[in-house]
Amino acid sequence: MDFQPILQELVKQKKYSELIFFIQTKIPDKEKNSGILNLLGTARLSKSKQSEGDGKINEIFLAIEDFRSAHLKEKKTPGSLKGLQNFIDVSVFLFDKLSRQTSDNSKLIQLLKDADSYYSKNRKFYENDVSTLLAIIKLYKRFTNPEKVKFYYDKLIEKKFLKTKSIISYIYQNCYFDEWSQNDFYKNTKILNDSLTKFPKNKLKLLSTKYSNTKNRKIKIGFFSSDLNRNHSVSFFVKSILKNYEKNSYEIYLYLNHKKNDEGQIANDIKKLVEKHRHLFELSDIEAINLIRSDKIDVFIDLMGITSESRLQLVKNRVAPIQISWCGYCNTTGMKEMDYMITDKNLVFESEKNLYHEKILFMPKIWNCHPGFDIKRNLKILPNIDNNSIVFGSFNNFNKVNQTVIDTWCEILIKVKNSKLILKSSSPRISDILLKRFEDKNLLDSVELINWTKNFEEHLNSYNKIDIGLDTFPYNGVTTTFEALWMGVPVLTMNGFNFNSRCGSSIINNLNLGELVAENVKDYVLKAIKLSKDKNKLLDLRKQIFNNVPISPLFDQKKFTSDFFDLIKKLEYFE
Repeated sequence: MDFQPILQELVKQKKYSELIFFIQTKIPDKEKNSGILNLLGTARLSKSKQSEGDGKINEIFLAIEDFRSAHLKEKKTPGSLKGLQNFIDVSVFLFDKLSRQTSDNSKLIQLLKDADSYYSKNRKFYENDVSTLLAIIKLYKRFTNPEKVKFYYDKLIEKKFLKTKSIISYIYQNCYFDEWSQNDFYKNTKILNDSLTKFPKNKLKLLSTKYSNTKNRKIKIGFFSSDLNRNHSVSFFVKSILKNYEKNSYEIYLYLNHKKNDEGQIANDIKKLVEKHRHLFELSDIEAINLIRSDKIDVFIDLMGITSESRLQLVKNRVAPIQISWCGYCNTTGMKEMDYMITDKNLVFESEKNLYHEKILFMPKIWNCHPGFDIKRNLKILPNIDNNSIVFGSFNNFNKVNQTVIDTWCEILIKVKNSKLILKSSSPRISDILLKRFEDKNLLDSVELINWTKNFEEHLNSYNKIDIGLDTFPYNGVTTTFEALWMGVPVLTMNGFNFNSRCGSSIINNLNLGELVAENVKDYVLKAIKLSKDKNKLLDLRKQIFNNVPISPLFDQKKFTSDFFDLIKKLEYFE
């Protein structure tokens, strides 16, 4: 019997429950090929969108099992390949959705391990398919294997898969390693720029490019982000200036690129700080460009750069006379339409300006400022002095913990007696590969993993277990360094070769603590050893940091806000 006409009609009418029933009851198991099983799983996913709570999740789990069956039913066929892609994509989606909500992730983790096993059995066959490579990249990101992720992005580029999102991810992944020079970032972002589309002028509203300096006219500034709906680092830094700007001089617009129904207290709090906000998520690029142009803003500040949910098409087609990159991504975007990038003199040197496509705007002190935390601070003298041990720690995203970082930390653990290392990621991740690397050095017992926690006060209090913070490199921590210092924990960082890899040194130098900035791996290890051995120095340093941090440029919101808007007001456009 030919089932296809019936299946096609049910799909066309979006009768997903009937489609599921028909496949389950009318088609014999032996005739359910990979294509039909993929269709069954897809129907369950569509049905899940109409459900809530446990019913929704159960439907997704059933879909995953259908995709598993689709993959295993046949060998090296398009249907089998599609089954694997679907199995990985939906398993990763469910892991991301549920791992923040439950303490027992064993079932979710096993799904990802199964996916890795299926892929590994026919690796060479699957590597020839771009869609499978994209799926496997998602998988290895959850396994905390930055080297593998980079390997597969390299494969995509070798295959000339030059779609904008893949180029963005390829460039971003290279921030985690020191194989590229800044010139490499410059060249590759030019490729990214060339991949973006310039829309026909007749589809876009007219853009005014001249400043009308009428009496009492406020400067209109728009901030664009996809991250202001959650507890994201950018939301803290943006809040610093939105709480303190002169409302008589500036009119602020927020352009929010997240789903309206995915909006929590953080987004609501930020929206209350500004005059107007617009939701762009549901709009096409042309619709979003025209909406922003109709607001006639003077300055568009992009808080995304080339991070995952960016919308560089808006900048490429110019939504404002002045367009600036700040905060969310610490490197060049490669776009000639991005007029400026805000940084500081610790991050980009005068002699390096030609390695960034944007014109460089230097803040007087530091490029970022944090508003601090509404949690009582208590000075912890030396958390582990009673047991005569030293505890190092890093709460950075595990993707930043590359093999060189691990080797360096292991050398420190070996050379500092009675030492241990506490690690905690900013998002749920599978840590098996990470721990295996420490196990290979016979140091597994010296490493403690703290699980991701939803309670922010609990997260901050975890810093009270640490004597000395260790920064990652070349991709430094930013928010985690601000957090550690706020809690009185000194952070050892390493100077780098570009904006992104010097963030740690800019933060530390703005505390006048140059002794915590290493120039290379050898210096990093020596500084860690020296500081861990000198308990009196470490004690004095912790007291100094605890007392000075709140009044430093790192947390001086009013001064930073004043400097930030002065920087914009002095642009040639406003003369």
